[in-house]
Amino acid sequence: MKFFPGTLNIQLDQPYHLPKNVIRLEKEEYEGTVSVSIVPCEIFGRDAFILRTDKNNTESGDHPKTIIEIACDVKLRELYNLKDNDLIEVEISDVRFI
Repeated sequence: MKFFPGTLNIQLDQPYHLPKNVIRLEKEEYEGTVSVSIVPCEIFGRDAFILRTDKNNTESGDHPKTIIEIACDVKLRELYNLKDNDLIEVEISDVRFI
């Protein structure tokens, strides 16, 4: 899947804690500045991923744990005409990695 540049940030009522088994993308792998944990999910019936930087996971980044960033192959905000404060459902995949 090729990601649309940018993410949809979703404000939650309570903190989201990463599961123990996540997909990892280390900064050295993509010549980036931060490493990222990736969790498969689904939004509007589309495959997507929750992205959380290490800094955000330790709450020293731009977002608290009550915000999740969703990456998808389309610009979700535009395609689904989303506005701030819209309620959205995100289904988090129950995937186990070995």
